[in-house]
Amino acid sequence: MALISFEHKGNFKTTEKFLMNLRHMKFERILERYGQKGVDALAAATPVRTGKTAASWSYEVSREGSTYIISWKNSNLEKGVPIAVLIQTGHGTKNGGYVRGIDYINPAMKPVFDAIANDAWKEMTK
Repeated sequence: MALISFEHKGNFKTTEKFLMNLRHMKFERILERYGQKGVDALAAATPVRTGKTAASWSYEVSREGSTYIISWKNSNLEKGVPIAVLIQTGHGTKNGGYVRGIDYINPAMKPVFDAIANDAWKEMTK
């Protein structure tokens, strides 16, 4: 029978300090900072016919337990259908045709997501 053993010298002060700092972080502050940046990026990237979809972006920061959520929303609906989604994914037409989607959301938001991750990491490792 093989035995596994290990020895430890020192303490976990650095790890404990890191974990305690995480408990007191204000992730909402970071997410709020990037909410409008995301709105601006989405508005700039949204294909424009009338400009209504581009002007209809908003954001919301919320918390569910220990989970922080930032949501970008578009309020431009036509007969209950979100136009931003139709532009992104494509859609059928009433004449039986198809309008191909344009992937504008992912490229617009990638720099915002990267910046959020960067700032959150910097905040955690202060």
